[in-house]
Amino acid sequence: MNSDDQELLNLETMLSIPLKKTDPVELYLPLRRLVASKYSENDAQKVESVLETLNKCRRDMVEPRGDLSLPMQRDCLLHYFKCLSMVETLITSISFDADPIIFVWYDAFNPNHQDGVSSQRSAIQLEKAAVIFNLGAICSQIAASCDRTTALGRHLAMEAFKVAANFFFKLWKDFAKDLVSATLDLTFLFVEFLHNLFSAQASELKLREQLNNKDGSYRLREHRCALAFRSVYELYRRAYELIPTDSAARNHVNSFDQTWVTHLYQKVTFFEAEARQRHSSILPKSKRPLPQEYSSRVKSCALDHDAESVTEILVRGICSRKTQLYVIQTQLYVDLILSEYNPFKIMKDGKLVAYPWDMPPPYPTDSAILSSSLSSSSLSDILGLIPLKKTEPLNLYESLRSYFVLKCSESVANRVEGLLQMLHKLRNEMQRDDLSLPLRRDCLILYLKYLCMIEPIFPMNASPNPPIFVWYNAINPQQHSSQHNIHLEKASVLFNLGSLCTHIALSCDFTTIHGFRLATDALNEASRWFSRLTASDSRMASGTIDLSEHYIRMIDFQLPDLKSKFPRPQSDESSSRRYAAYSAYNPMTYELLAYDPSDVTEQFILGYCKAYSMLQELCEGPLVWEVPPCLDLLSEVSPIKIKDGNLVANATLEAPNSALENMSLQETTLQ
Repeated sequence: MNSDDQELLNLETMLSIPLKKTDPVELYLPLRRLVASKYSENDAQKVESVLETLNKCRRDMVEPRGDLSLPMQRDCLLHYFKCLSMVETLITSISFDADPIIFVWYDAFNPNHQDGVSSQRSAIQLEKAAVIFNLGAICSQIAASCDRTTALGRHLAMEAFKVAANFFFKLWKDFAKDLVSATLDLTFLFVEFLHNLFSAQASELKLREQLNNKDGSYRLREHRCALAFRSVYELYRRAYELIPTDSAARNHVNSFDQTWVTHLYQKVTFFEAEARQRHSSILPKSKRPLPQEYSSRVKSCALDHDAESVTEILVRGICSRKTQLYVIQTQLYVDLILSEYNPFKIMKDGKLVAYPWDMPPPYPTDSAILSSSLSSSSLSDILGLIPLKKTEPLNLYESLRSYFVLKCSESVANRVEGLLQMLHKLRNEMQRDDLSLPLRRDCLILYLKYLCMIEPIFPMNASPNPPIFVWYNAINPQQHSSQHNIHLEKASVLFNLGSLCTHIALSCDFTTIHGFRLATDALNEASRWFSRLTASDSRMASGTIDLSEHYIRMIDFQLPDLKSKFPRPQSDESSSRRYAAYSAYNPMTYELLAYDPSDVTEQFILGYCKAYSMLQELCEGPLVWEVPPCLDLLSEVSPIKIKDGNLVANATLEAPNSALENMSLQETTLQ
């Protein structure tokens, strides 16, 4: 192998980092005793499920099971961080005369466990910072483990490096400055270095994708590539300059791997030369430098219609910027009470339940919050009770599979079999009148998500048997629309999600605080589904009148008036204080701006809101389309998984799903 080939081989290398190690610590017993003494034994029973899950998650971090994949380790860390945020106020309230909870963490790059640092008594900032570090580290390992010789592998690696960079950016901006006695891997300078490093590696993989992009004129493509090469160079340069110029950082890096600095120097030198060459290529001929015998060694990989690229196209369908317009940040109480897929639950008596992080969904919900009758209420008359749209049965599986066999091959169809099966199943499930309203909502959300995956293959002009979507007018069932247009299907699903949320709101038990909160959040979510409908698919659906922009806006306009007519819950003084606190709740940020400090469950919910909002921002990016949710397709709790480059249905979810379908669920559909 010559020197040029050796240099190119080194440049293909992507760096990842190990996880931090920690000593065991018992959390359940001291925190439960604290709740019982500070509040009451009844309050301790209400939150003990969260405390048990908190303890289990930390034990799995300290003594990781051998059967845990990298995505499962990520799930554990995410679950633990939410639980930790729920008890943060509780931990910081431990008095100095009580037994302290001391967290001890070691430098990630020092395997001998020397120079470990402990928190100051019950300070929780070190613990949260270490968990964020490990979330970034595990995402870097996921990225490095992806097969970057395939388009799908490069795409997944790029997204994982982006998320890793986001975690270290959060650590750099919000945590590192307060960790005065932290280990070297948590210092302000080093976490900034890790942020720049993983941003550079994500950008490098993004650059390789851009080289495949044939959109626009040749000059426009060249201009984009020149800017991209410059951006990658700048990121690597910033990362490199943070290390050699600081003696402590340089000694730290040299202590675990002296090749890191050399590797970064190679990257900087290489991309600087590439950036200059690309820049010169877009200059007018009179201003270009003399020709050099140098050609770009950053190679693109053409996306042909092979098995790997088809899977990539479907994954990109859920990751596109346009698709992310459908992503709804659902309201707090809708998911905490009714979602079958949210592992944190609020029960009717105020009890908080946290299902173990490794328990597969769906989880039981507390439909008792919903009222079985609205005979005493005229609220439904305000909207005329919007019915759900009906559709004709459709064998989506056969139609789509035939297309992939014809367009590609039988092996390609086998690789996406799981997605096609799930689509067919969800389309049948979403029309079942015997399912509860919450379960139908979850089914519709999943179906919309997977519709976005197949959208890029429409219109299926090459198919002899394209799917024909038939939907009836919700207001006038005599009118219907029959189209091959997938936007009709998506618009109808969005309409039903909005309608279903109004049904949930009107079926709530308004005599309880939780029922009132749930109704308010359900209407907020309904409004957002209808807004998404008018902003996107309604204009391209050209379907029935009920999907017109004018009609949807008329419905959306009435929702605030309906909310104002909700009867106030019949509650005692303490519940009234909680309601007053809830009125300051900001549904856009999941944050309770005020809450009742005398209620331990309110404090836990506040912590959950903050953690959920922060993690969503870090995992998806400041803008929802910057880091798309394709990494969830690697998770063990996703109904559709990427396994060996295939899209497969998650077999671990089949048993609980089947059991749930056979349950006698409370029917809450309004009559």
